[in-house]
Amino acid sequence: MPVVVSCVPGPLFSHNTSQRKKIQAEPRVRLKGGAKLGEGRVEVLKNSEWGTVCDDRWDLLAASVVCRQLGFGSAKEALTGARMGQGMGPIHMNEVQCSGYEKSIWNCQFKNITEEDCQHPEDAAIRCNIPYMGFESSIRLSGGRTRFEGRVEVLVGLDGNERQKKWGLICGEGWGTMEAMVVCRQLGLGYANHGLQETWYWDASNLTEMVLSGVKCNGDEMSIHHCQHHTESINCKRTGTRFAAGVICSERGGVMLLRLSQISPPTYVERRRDSQLSPSPRESCLTHTSLGGGWQGHDPRFGNYLYSCKRKMTRPPPIKRSSFTNTSTHYHSMDIFTHYDVLTLNGTKVAEGHKASFCLEDTECQEGVSKRYECANFGEQGITVGCWDLYRHDIDCQWIDITDVKPGNYILQVVINPNYEVAESDFTNNGMKCNCKYDGHRIWVHNCHIAGDAFSEEAEKKFEQYPGQLNNQIQ
Repeated sequence: MPVVVSCVPGPLFSHNTSQRKKIQAEPRVRLKGGAKLGEGRVEVLKNSEWGTVCDDRWDLLAASVVCRQLGFGSAKEALTGARMGQGMGPIHMNEVQCSGYEKSIWNCQFKNITEEDCQHPEDAAIRCNIPYMGFESSIRLSGGRTRFEGRVEVLVGLDGNERQKKWGLICGEGWGTMEAMVVCRQLGLGYANHGLQETWYWDASNLTEMVLSGVKCNGDEMSIHHCQHHTESINCKRTGTRFAAGVICSERGGVMLLRLSQISPPTYVERRRDSQLSPSPRESCLTHTSLGGGWQGHDPRFGNYLYSCKRKMTRPPPIKRSSFTNTSTHYHSMDIFTHYDVLTLNGTKVAEGHKASFCLEDTECQEGVSKRYECANFGEQGITVGCWDLYRHDIDCQWIDITDVKPGNYILQVVINPNYEVAESDFTNNGMKCNCKYDGHRIWVHNCHIAGDAFSEEAEKKFEQYPGQLNNQIQ
């Protein structure tokens, strides 16, 4: 007997924008930390707060319910043991049991748990079956030492004619980690390590023409052709092949997390003379009012604690030999790695600071984990998995100059890796914000939490009427 089946595309594959908006408006489950479309750590929304699922009794039936709820096909794998990285915050579900026909994981039987029952090393994850889209056939890498690196070559329509196509290069101007993330995912090569604007060392192809320019991605697109780019004509100032875009991909991705306790309790206000802050003017940490005034003014000081989790160490971009400073006695890989901002309750910025020339190293490690990276003596920079880098409150530029700020209630916002210079598998947990009260002499910081990720959009808006930041971008 013939069988008739009617298939409806999931929201990510649908051209119906209203369907996409409907799904996105009511998210109660999501995937985080996956390198490819349709895979990741399972997170569910409960009481306006995102949390993970414990892997006790986690199976393909439960995984298939989640895959279908997200608009994918059935489940390919039900993963245990935090295979897609450890989450943060609460664990909402344990011993999930589904028949496989439920419309939502919340319709399955499950147990509420305590910290003693399950911890984040037991976070559940999934891999879903997804439709074959053929996106990998329109992009390739050339010249690299392995299949995970090389100059990016794309297939585009000839003079706008999609029937006649040609291979060409992408202009490297503005190319970065977010664009590399899309390329690596499109090729099925995992996470992005680096997005390179110069590729003279990979000059092994006979292609010389730039066919895409002005490429700008959010990082979650399924194809590089879905990213914004110049459509009318190619606009590339440096058209030589050495300035074509390139990528280095990796099967594993790292994640950096801020530690809340290093911001809130240790924060205090301090006054110092300009002579006691010798590196600060060079690193642009002072306001114009403070410069040359003898006294620097009032600064709230605080520590900064970066923890490297997941399965891959965190590494900064290659160090430039010109970035050595006698003040800190080490080379710097980045001009700015952390933004510190003071905002009014409606989101207006009234003071800003940044930690210039940030150096990443293993300050301390968990028991059984050995230190690998050290900045002293021109050492290699990075954070090993299971280690953390602690920037103490008494280090230069670990503060915000609030000389011109009036007493009142404000929001303190901290954003690490704002320019995406360090590759991570997830950038949405790179921000933190806290309530703070300043009376002109003292400052109180409280109610700190990871911004734009740990809570639902509704809960974020209730935080002093300020919606906060989403995906590492100040709004």
